[in-house]
Amino acid sequence: MEQEKLHATNHYLYYPDEKNVPPYLAYGFRPIFLVFAPYVLISMVLWGLVWSGAINIPFMNDTLTWHIYEMLFGLITAGTLAFLATGLPELFPGLIPLIGKKLKYIVILWVLGRISFWFIDITGIYLTAVLNLGMLGWIIWFARHAVLDRLQRHASIGYASLALFFIEVWFFASKLGFVNTDSFAILKIATGAIVVLILLALRRVNMEAINELMEDKGIDDVFLSRPPKTNLAIFSVIVFTIVEFLYPNNSALGWIGLASGAAILGITSEYKLEEKFILNQPYVIYLGFIYILLALGYFLMGWDILNPNIDALNHFRHFITAGGIGLSYVVIMLIITWIHTGRHLTSNIYTHLMVALIIIATFMRGLVPFYEEYASELYLYSSIIWSIPFAIYIKEFFKFLLAPRADGIKG
Repeated sequence: MEQEKLHATNHYLYYPDEKNVPPYLAYGFRPIFLVFAPYVLISMVLWGLVWSGAINIPFMNDTLTWHIYEMLFGLITAGTLAFLATGLPELFPGLIPLIGKKLKYIVILWVLGRISFWFIDITGIYLTAVLNLGMLGWIIWFARHAVLDRLQRHASIGYASLALFFIEVWFFASKLGFVNTDSFAILKIATGAIVVLILLALRRVNMEAINELMEDKGIDDVFLSRPPKTNLAIFSVIVFTIVEFLYPNNSALGWIGLASGAAILGITSEYKLEEKFILNQPYVIYLGFIYILLALGYFLMGWDILNPNIDALNHFRHFITAGGIGLSYVVIMLIITWIHTGRHLTSNIYTHLMVALIIIATFMRGLVPFYEEYASELYLYSSIIWSIPFAIYIKEFFKFLLAPRADGIKG
């Protein structure tokens, strides 16, 4: 036990000597998750009411475009900050963890970005652009250690974040009339970039979570997430994203979509270890479903493109956004919360339910074109069901975020 605790403290040798830091500001993920979960819960229910026709937002024009923007950029900035602020101090000894007042200010910046978004027709696009680009720019600056690392061990995450920053600049430039590119087309590119970022993050999350799980279970084996399969999936997604932007009506895009789905699904073969069987472990299943939903999204979009009689491309895209990306938020939040509050990675009825509800809501939303007579109900109920896991997270996990680490280590 003492050796295990000593190993954990290696990550905190450079923990700042700041006095009177409350537990909720003691490490990067804590305040982010505390504001992220309620925000997702409230905003998704609100969007469900909008798309079902129950309410409208009088102070926001072009509701669809801004909804997509917020669900992509608004959420991924918080997710990226939580991931990097938690992981980089471990990956690069000497990097000072983000805690206390500095952490509070960057979280406030994210919250201000969300407020400016909801009141964009009142406060103006410029303010929203400055706040949100400033937030993402600060994240990239924080991640510069990964990009500047001589060995380039984790530089891909930094480069993906930088690409996302330029795509967001491009989006705001289109909304402000500086470029003629369709803003909706830019958001499709952003979706591809976010999928790439998540695939890169999952490679590291898989290593940490599954090895932690096997150690707790006494399984004598090591899980290694090897780059080639992830790199093939990333290459396929990039090709699909570029071709969709340049040649959206080309039938070749359909085959690229099928190839992208197959490449992403192929990553799940890494869970089949030579010596031990781990496919019955809940967190392996949780992580596997992220790849399955992402793959299903690209499969269905490819199928749609190759079948002119089907017109559900953007509905099927929800298997990627609400499904794969949404489930990645939930699963990574669970893993980080358990492990980085000094607890063992645990599954229970609540974690099962959180994952299952995201999957159910994704199918309800993604299959709307097959049940158009119930479209309004599916919009509303799918958004409510999709948001319930975040309500469960608030109920079951906020107490961990508001308390010191269970093992007594700083953070």
